[in-house]
Amino acid sequence: MDILVIGGGGREHALCWRLAQSASCEKLYCAPGNPGIADVADCHAVSVDDIAGLVALAKKLKPDLVVVGPEAPLVAGLADALRTEGFAVFGPSKAAAQLEGSKAFLKDFFARHNLPTAEYKTFTDADAACAYIDAKGAPIVVKTSGLAAGKGVTVAMSVGEAKQAARDMLSGAAFGDAGKTIVIEEFLEGEEISYFAICSGTEFLPLGSAQDHKRVGDGDTGPNTGGMGAYSPARLMTPAMEKLVNETIIAPTLKGMADEGNPFSGVLFAGLMVTPQGPKLLEYNVRFGDPECQTLMMRLEGDFAAMLMAAAQGKLAEAKAGFSMSVNPSLCVVMAAQGYPGTYKKGTIIRGLEDAAGKGAHVFHAGTKRDADKHIVADGGRVLGITATAPDLKAARTIAYGAVDRILWPEGFCRRDIGWRALSEDKAA
Repeated sequence: MDILVIGGGGREHALCWRLAQSASCEKLYCAPGNPGIADVADCHAVSVDDIAGLVALAKKLKPDLVVVGPEAPLVAGLADALRTEGFAVFGPSKAAAQLEGSKAFLKDFFARHNLPTAEYKTFTDADAACAYIDAKGAPIVVKTSGLAAGKGVTVAMSVGEAKQAARDMLSGAAFGDAGKTIVIEEFLEGEEISYFAICSGTEFLPLGSAQDHKRVGDGDTGPNTGGMGAYSPARLMTPAMEKLVNETIIAPTLKGMADEGNPFSGVLFAGLMVTPQGPKLLEYNVRFGDPECQTLMMRLEGDFAAMLMAAAQGKLAEAKAGFSMSVNPSLCVVMAAQGYPGTYKKGTIIRGLEDAAGKGAHVFHAGTKRDADKHIVADGGRVLGITATAPDLKAARTIAYGAVDRILWPEGFCRRDIGWRALSEDKAA
């Protein structure tokens, strides 16, 4: 089949890389793509927020399947627009994408279906929000209801910090329209895990778990980022816990969405907090995580393209026999531009990528482009995802950092302790 992938980041590079290895994938396209994706797919310069342009591109290319990578076009209704034109799409409808697009919708959905989550309340008025914060105390979590590129969450350790975050969000000064409604919720103590499943209505294929490293600095210090690295599977995800998650969280969610007339088709990404009372839902995302996707694609076995087509056609049960996840763990190290997640410089040249690839490692491009002289240059905050798999996590990490050290990019940096919780109980190994 011919496949069109929408997106141009590290997640989409990993998806394209895995799809290109599928026996059923004949031709692969990507919009807009990036220099790494261009090695495995024909790239077309159409932005992910240009819904009409993407539909026009699909009508021109006539792919058998469209795979939508990022959340913004899904929330904007790209999957619906493509399905209206007769295309098979891997990705949820606009209505189903509310699970990520509106945290107010999400939390109310959790309440309606008795899903385990933090106590919460939604607000549109700053004074009412601040009164609630005063009553509840700190630590407490303040979130924009709308999409904020993964940055609309403040884990406030003081009442003052929480009230300032609430006022900044509701005023529109911090996140614009995304903060017109906010969710204030209970602070949950525990360790976060990401869990993924390919879904089609009430059917699903579990892809398993990963753990992201959100803080910019070693030892989980400094400000939150979009993710500085990940490993899969997560250390706390035992077979018993995975069974519990599937039975008490994923299955009831899919049933609830179907019962409400918004059946979910695509990948469901559950952000979980492992608490003393068991796993609780922090949030849902309606697409693969980045950099978790890179670790999952390194472990996934089988015809990935056929799997996604089966989900898009409502025939997921037919794909189960040819699917598995390798028992070997994988690990991804993100290289970012100096200054990230604050102000960072674009256009710096990256060398040594050919030397880094191979020897068990793969370099996924997240924020790169080619300059006028055809050099690969940095074009974002998070720029590369160096990913490796091996029989054990320590070996995978050694391979990944060995590849990092072969990349010549003085203006870049990375954390040096990805996977530290799994390799050491109290410090980076």
